Amino acid sequence: MPQNKPGNFSKVLLSWYDTNHRDLPWRGTTDLYEIWLSEVMLQQTRVEYVRTYYERFLDTFPTLEELAAADLDDVLRIWEGMGYYARARNLHAAAREVVASGRLPSSCKKLRLLPGIGPYISRAIASIAFKEPVAAVDGNVRRVVSRIFSHPGTPAKIVQQLADQLLSASRPGDHNQAMMELGSQVCTPKRPQCTVCPVQSYCSAWYEGTPERYPASKKKGPIPHHDVAVAVLRDASGRIFIQQRAPKGLLGGLWELPGGKAQPGESGPATCARELHEELGVQVLVGKMIGKVNHAYSHFRITLRAYECTMIDGEPKSTAGLTTAWISPDELNKFAFPRANRHILNLLSSPVTEAP
Repeated sequence: MPQNKPGNFSKVLLSWYDTNHRDLPWRGTTDLYEIWLSEVMLQQTRVEYVRTYYERFLDTFPTLEELAAADLDDVLRIWEGMGYYARARNLHAAAREVVASGRLPSSCKKLRLLPGIGPYISRAIASIAFKEPVAAVDGNVRRVVSRIFSHPGTPAKIVQQLADQLLSASRPGDHNQAMMELGSQVCTPKRPQCTVCPVQSYCSAWYEGTPERYPASKKKGPIPHHDVAVAVLRDASGRIFIQQRAPKGLLGGLWELPGGKAQPGESGPATCARELHEELGVQVLVGKMIGKVNHAYSHFRITLRAYECTMIDGEPKSTAGLTTAWISPDELNKFAFPRANRHILNLLSSPVTEAP
């Protein structure tokens, strides 16, 4: 039977972590802002990808005060490419709220009051920055806990209680990071490395010989796919027309080329012409296709096609009241665009030819 001594579990885990943890730029810091930033970025983004963005973000906004003083457009531009832009918007809003109050949050409970900070991030930050004895449960930790206790992994409340049982009261921040490290490096979803796992003797799932059964997996349905057409619309001086998405919702606050989703059976050029008439009140002549991009979001996929378009009637004005701008090609890097749009913009100097 596996051992059942939480105190010893944490000692063994921390001994392994002290020797084997990865050297990451946010580890070892006691600065609340740097810890906060790292946890926000690590939520839904792989560690190796976060490293570059983390360092670039701190180079641009080295303090909470400088982040709070920045324009949201500048924050989104530095965040561009990492996705889940609500994280950047909430981080910026929370920074402004903290700086305006003149008081840093000092507990898990107070952190939860800030925009974008939920149970996991508040617990992770509080345990690392304040040494508050709270267990942080993300996907990696859920998997480790589920296997240690042979538990299906739901409901979240029970998983949290089990994680709390294992927590080191003296080193809660290191413990939480060790659990995440174990889940990402050893106790992986597929083919877990049980033979080298430091806490193997505490693991009920290993004892049963069925670690990959835990946590119980959810059946996933088919991922929707959408065809999208956008326009590269230029004025007489060569400036490109762009519009800013509404501040809330998917890709909120980012700039984009005008266009939208195709209706059933609708061609790319027809979609482009219809969308520009509906969105901007203009009639356009749709020309050659500049390029095509396949892109996946968390819950759906798109194929985005971009076309050179020429206005033949009207002046573009957003019918939804969105902010719009004409910008020169050398200004494109001053604005934050979704990744698929950015790929199209990068193709402008070397367009591809393909049937629409």
